[in-house]
Amino acid sequence: MVAAPTPILTPTLVPRPLRIAAAIGWRLLVVAAALFVLGTVVAYLSPIVVPVAIALLLAALLDPLVHALVVRRVPRGVATALVVVGGLAVLGGLLTFVVMTFVSGAPQLGAQLATSVGEMTRWLTDGPLRLSPQQLGDIPQQLLAAVNANQASIATSALTTAATIGELFTEVLLMIFTLIFFLYGGSQIWTFLTKVAPRTARARVDVAGRRGLAALVSYTRATGAVAVVDAVAIGLGVGLLGVPLALPLAALVLLGAFVPIIGAVVAGGVAVLVALVSQGFVSALIVLAIVIAVMQLESHILQPLLLGRAVKLHPLAVVLAVATGLLVGGIAGALLAVPLLAVLNSGIRSLLSPLDRHVAPENVHTSEPEDSGPADAGLDREADL
Repeated sequence: MVAAPTPILTPTLVPRPLRIAAAIGWRLLVVAAALFVLGTVVAYLSPIVVPVAIALLLAALLDPLVHALVVRRVPRGVATALVVVGGLAVLGGLLTFVVMTFVSGAPQLGAQLATSVGEMTRWLTDGPLRLSPQQLGDIPQQLLAAVNANQASIATSALTTAATIGELFTEVLLMIFTLIFFLYGGSQIWTFLTKVAPRTARARVDVAGRRGLAALVSYTRATGAVAVVDAVAIGLGVGLLGVPLALPLAALVLLGAFVPIIGAVVAGGVAVLVALVSQGFVSALIVLAIVIAVMQLESHILQPLLLGRAVKLHPLAVVLAVATGLLVGGIAGALLAVPLLAVLNSGIRSLLSPLDRHVAPENVHTSEPEDSGPADAGLDREADL
């Protein structure tokens, strides 16, 4: 007797849903592996990638100033030097002002903090909680014991501070050096990079890249304008209430607003805490109401008006991008996440646009906000990312 042949597992014997799930599954695994390798490489090269990315962001913000000087017949090299030196002077002066004002106002805040702590202690002992003085008296000893137990880690942190400052100084120099070349010869750098793409797709890639850069320029302009409005509104509100350190708090809001949503909220939270320490609960509630009103003004009026529909991003996409950037790259990741999303949004929609197949790269002007997205209504003008 001849044994019956073993049936071969052919595709027809595998259920169609299982074949589809397997095909999608292994493709997802390949994409996940590629993203993991890319993320590992970017993380390893972060001391280079982050300064270059920040330089690109600053170049998008400062390039209109360079262009305005060039139009007035100022040599591009001189215009670049003037803008870079002026921008660094303004940023350095702003940071110095914030730090020095906070340092000079620290004794006053310390005295007010001591008064607030005393009032809080009396509320804890005489209020509804009825804590005993012995329970409250153990808190300083517990804090001291915690500090003594972690002296080794504190010493290690102090030893690594010098290395961190050295690395930061090196990255700042790299950022400035890259910014100078982006402002002086950014178009030549982009033309060189497009040669990596196949010749048949080079024009489409060029147009998509220019769309992405236009979106980045629009984003930085709008973010700068929103940051100024936030700083002026919160600074005026805090100043009218008589809260100390109103000017440095406004400057802190100005810097924090460049991290969408989270930055302004954190800076506003600092203003609320200062108001709570200096003037009490009622003043802190008023400052909180001002911060919330400014956030509503920003999200519902300023951003839609200034960003326009071409670079409009859904608030959920912005929050998820900032949270992911903060988790992956810390403060730098949170700062760069939304600009990267805006660039990818316009670039991918340009590649998907049938009309952009007939657009010449030289007809896309990166300094014009309307050039940040293709003209297809269904691709970039109606749907939000």
